[in-house]
Amino acid sequence: MKRRSLLFGAAAGLVAPAVLAPAAPALAASGPLRAGAATAPPKRPPPKWQPQNRASALTTLPAETKQVIVVGASSYTTTYATLEAFVRVRSTWQPASASLPARIGSKGFSDNHVEGVPTTPTGVYSIGPTMYGIAADPGVRFPYHRLVDGDWWNENPSSALYNTFQHSSTNPGGASEALWKEVPAYTHFAVITYNMPPNVPKPVPNAGSGIFLHQFSTSAGNATAGCVSLAHDHLVDVLNWLDPALSPRIVLSPYAQLSRY
Repeated sequence: MKRRSLLFGAAAGLVAPAVLAPAAPALAASGPLRAGAATAPPKRPPPKWQPQNRASALTTLPAETKQVIVVGASSYTTTYATLEAFVRVRSTWQPASASLPARIGSKGFSDNHVEGVPTTPTGVYSIGPTMYGIAADPGVRFPYHRLVDGDWWNENPSSALYNTFQHSSTNPGGASEALWKEVPAYTHFAVITYNMPPNVPKPVPNAGSGIFLHQFSTSAGNATAGCVSLAHDHLVDVLNWLDPALSPRIVLSPYAQLSRY
């Protein structure tokens, strides 16, 4: 699916670059009061406003998952979304970022995404084992492959290598993408494991391919052909924060349906 061909609308107002917290350590318990110490509780500052913790509604994440990204929107049909990152501390999800403006497919979310239709598939997915980009590694914790001429994402449903990265001197066919040519969208990107392991044992022909977390294709921001896109600085912050040792997941859903995940 060609992402640069979908240039609809202006971006939601951008905010400052994200500051994503590392995996927070377990909170230390306060020690017992010493003999003779005052027993009155210490004065505390007034509570600060906390953003809505959308991760607290999630119930199906694996126990080993300590990082989660929630990409949500107000409805199935909007192309404007937000990305929020959370880290698990003991059994509690804590925000690790501000709410970042994002764009999704030009036809919004779908529970039944198929090849060639510009919807973003709902569900819970892993981050692919390798991150990619036209530019040099920005400092990610995942293995990183810098794209070269001949690097394709195979989006040909009739191919045995459908929905996989492929280095080839010839086009794999169908709507396969020449990844090294997608400037600026693929400056850096992470693979969202829709219709690929571990979500399914093997890609299902015509069920959809090439769902990535990547950069806006225009400076203003634009809807995609099914991917999730962010401003460059926000994307780099998110990619650098993700840690394969913490089994991160990404949840794609309208807000009203988040509780099913």
